Amino acid sequence: MFPLIGDYPYTMNFGDSRAQGSHEGIDIERLPWRAPAVAAEAGKVKWWTTSARAGCMLYLYGKSGTTYLYIHLNNDLTEASEDRGGCKLGVAFAVEDGAKVTAGQQIGFVGDSGDAEGNHHLHFEVHPGDGAAVNPFPYLNAAERLLFPARLGTWFSIGLRGSPVAAGGGTLELAVTSVRWWPGGQWTPVVGTRPVTVSLASNAIVDSTLAGALSRPELRSLQARAAADATVSAFTRRARVTPEALRGAPGALVAARVTRTGGTTVPLGPAAPAAPLAPAPIGDEDAVTDVALPGTGDHRSGL
Repeated sequence: MFPLIGDYPYTMNFGDSRAQGSHEGIDIERLPWRAPAVAAEAGKVKWWTTSARAGCMLYLYGKSGTTYLYIHLNNDLTEASEDRGGCKLGVAFAVEDGAKVTAGQQIGFVGDSGDAEGNHHLHFEVHPGDGAAVNPFPYLNAAERLLFPARLGTWFSIGLRGSPVAAGGGTLELAVTSVRWWPGGQWTPVVGTRPVTVSLASNAIVDSTLAGALSRPELRSLQARAAADATVSAFTRRARVTPEALRGAPGALVAARVTRTGGTTVPLGPAAPAAPLAPAPIGDEDAVTDVALPGTGDHRSGL
């Protein structure tokens, strides 16, 4: 999984010259303060808090045997870079030291600790077999970007903002531009425009301009002009996190409200329920087992 949620830039800076030697990771830049860093795969985490250059750092020991380093996590209580928070749970880290995590679960908060003062970014490293660092660039390019961060089996609700593309049959397809999650999220841009199809709860409240289309027995495309001129927000009802929900798979998200700024809402009329999809697991993190912590070699030389 991509180690962040949202549309944030990165370039191939692995191997660049640094004062302490070659750069052993990829810097994902221009991140908002306390952006969620998420587990690239299921595994176990270990805090590292004693490096002056790295600041607050986290090791993720993946079930595959690969170790991932998350460096320059947050140590501030405000955006002012005052370093008053320390490398602590709820400030730098989102999970306890030694916690078992599932892929896509939030494990840290992005910041500017160590020698990154004033530059909120994530330095991300990949160490196959807990050995030497390899170039993370192809890993990042190939990584799946989840819709929101969460631990499998916990409760969630999300908001999706975008243009309606199709409606009917108890479903609504959106061209999503941003997402917000509860608990703990804020509106975050997705990469490009992401198509997401949500089911509508039988008692959903919807924007009046979409009520007729949503009540149709089958899913049909909306008129291009109507879709382009409208931006709506769909808010899902509380549910358990599944791999399909994290991906935003069709039928995995059930909306309770669909609203438009300045619009009016009405109850949704009767509609046929969407057909359920077969499960599509994210790796095998839905059955996380104990991961033995290997020797924590110091991988800090290439920061």
